[in-house]
Amino acid sequence: MKTFFFYDLETSGLIPRADRIMQFAGQRTDLNLEPIDEPINILVKMTDDALPSPSAINVTKITPQQTLMDGISEAEFCKYVYEEIFTPDTVAVGYNTVRFDDEFMRATLWRNFNDPYEWEWKDGRSRWDILDVVRLTRALRPEGINWPFRDDGVPTNRLELITKLNGVSHEHAHDALSDVYATIAVARLIRDKQPKLFEYLFKMRDKREIQRLINLENPEPFVYASGRYSSQFNKTTVAFPIAPGRNGNVLVYDLRFDLNKLSNSESFFPVVKELCYNKCPAVAPISVLDGENGWKKIGLTSEIVQKNLKTIIAHPEFVEKVRSQYEEHSEFPPALEPEAALYDGFLNERDKGRTMMVRNADLAKLGDLHPVFDDERLPELLLHYKGRNYPESLSEAEMEKYEQYRTNRLKRQAPKFMAELNKVTDDFIKQELLLYMQSL
Repeated sequence: MKTFFFYDLETSGLIPRADRIMQFAGQRTDLNLEPIDEPINILVKMTDDALPSPSAINVTKITPQQTLMDGISEAEFCKYVYEEIFTPDTVAVGYNTVRFDDEFMRATLWRNFNDPYEWEWKDGRSRWDILDVVRLTRALRPEGINWPFRDDGVPTNRLELITKLNGVSHEHAHDALSDVYATIAVARLIRDKQPKLFEYLFKMRDKREIQRLINLENPEPFVYASGRYSSQFNKTTVAFPIAPGRNGNVLVYDLRFDLNKLSNSESFFPVVKELCYNKCPAVAPISVLDGENGWKKIGLTSEIVQKNLKTIIAHPEFVEKVRSQYEEHSEFPPALEPEAALYDGFLNERDKGRTMMVRNADLAKLGDLHPVFDDERLPELLLHYKGRNYPESLSEAEMEKYEQYRTNRLKRQAPKFMAELNKVTDDFIKQELLLYMQSL
């Protein structure tokens, strides 16, 4: 039976390849959004090679000491989520999980010798994101739901504000389990008020469905809601596919803008976006704008879109310039350590087997386990994996190497850590973080 697993993370910072998961919480539901089993709420031990962001800790109030006292190791956490949480036919879903939490999950699984991708696609698994569902619902079918605004009148889709305006209990914002309950409640709200749109977007989490709508073989304008677009128009526009992107994605042009009015010196990034088929984009055919003031809701007209479409089609040199610059533009900075090199390439089948040996080895076997990897990232990653999770398995020479890596990494993080710490006003958090740094 296919189920949802709503989940949320609290982390030690905002950078998935560098920071750490500190809290994991979730609730399984059936496809009618009714709870199944008990909720999950666990802490994950901070690793000894990482300083947390004081700004993040000041928000979550979860100290590293608390995770060391009550949490499980990263290796144990990865085994748990693969075996108990992201089981076959599970739809992993949350609020901004596709761009934030899922990235942390991948990075954590990678550095602990687990496959970083299978949990989101294999054996009927999939993922979804309620934030983009909220964006498109607000833009196209807002009726029946109270929508929040910031003090300056700008629309906002912050989870705690939506729940408050619509009478949903959300007592502890930025606590992972509380945010999970709030996300389920918002999903129910949209399903009840706009069931057709909810079901449509659930179907469109499948990248094959998106590719049928958005492709370069038969390019057509389409409605697109994304955090990259203006809040003034509810984060929604009409876009048009113009060129292939990186990793099989597609580049789309924002038809809100007239290409002739853009300065030659302007960057194309405000008007061109890379649509990732596997990130559950909130998209719809342009026909959804017909009737019910659909065009007016997103501040566009059919005439403007057709005029700007003709202009972009008449300038293939612009499309080629965009395509070539995207090819040259790396999505990720160079990795200083193998933990951050997740996206530098896939493992071959031989190394997949060797990583399985690593993660299945207990403490007694791990010390004598020295696989000969094909991938140059893995030998150093194995040393760090042992040092973080099973330091007793390290030889004296290995321990010396691990301590050198750990010291260098902490030194790189220390200046930013101290700068943020000086801005923390919570005396308890400030003292705890200072003691934690000193202990490392």
